[in-house]
Amino acid sequence: MNAPAPMFPHPLNIAARPHALEWHAGETALIVVDMQNGFLKPGGYFDNVGYDLAHAPQTIARVARSVEIARGARLTIAFIQSGFDAHHNVVGGPTAPVWHKSEAQILMHQRPELAYKLITDGTWDYEIVDELKPRPEIGDLVIRKSRYSAFAGTNLDQVLRARRIRNVVLCGVALNVCVETTLRDAYHHEYFPLLLEDATHHAGPPYLREATLWNVERFFGWITSNDALAEAAFQASVALA
Repeated sequence: MNAPAPMFPHPLNIAARPHALEWHAGETALIVVDMQNGFLKPGGYFDNVGYDLAHAPQTIARVARSVEIARGARLTIAFIQSGFDAHHNVVGGPTAPVWHKSEAQILMHQRPELAYKLITDGTWDYEIVDELKPRPEIGDLVIRKSRYSAFAGTNLDQVLRARRIRNVVLCGVALNVCVETTLRDAYHHEYFPLLLEDATHHAGPPYLREATLWNVERFFGWITSNDALAEAAFQASVALA
């Protein structure tokens, strides 16, 4: 049985730093990291911790544009959903580092009224924001994770390899934590990582954003923008016409 031809056979020529890339859309996936109520909406986990959410509407809009571009270019799209199962079995208790270092876990220990309510399966906090609901009926993937990296303890690598994906484009939150950790693991799993600089937001002081961008460009991958990805998709569609 012959394999189907790629849906988008022409290459995407993407302007990026430190140099341009030529990727095929059929070998490329958009990874949307942790765009959940808990990280982006008033009353959620990050709001309770004390992070400034003034950026959130713009970040959501920019990631929504990334998804729209990816759909138009027929990229595989994987939404990453971060948190814990309803009973927190994946946390592991006090013998696990996540018990001590996850800010959600720390806050739930400190404030019993929040127990099992922050980024926990079945809660509003855990859900992906309404503006970015995945569409499994058209092939969107949803990968649930309980650690910073979307590759840790998940089937992300398996589902990407099953689709012959070689390149991953990353966006979402938080840039210097889950996005960067996932990007580093993508590199170590032999994927080519590309970060959408303008479709991410960091947690903490601005210098952390600059540190992540420097690390990615220098050591782990490439950096581009929504505009550059959109232009690459447009030029590929013209070539197909």
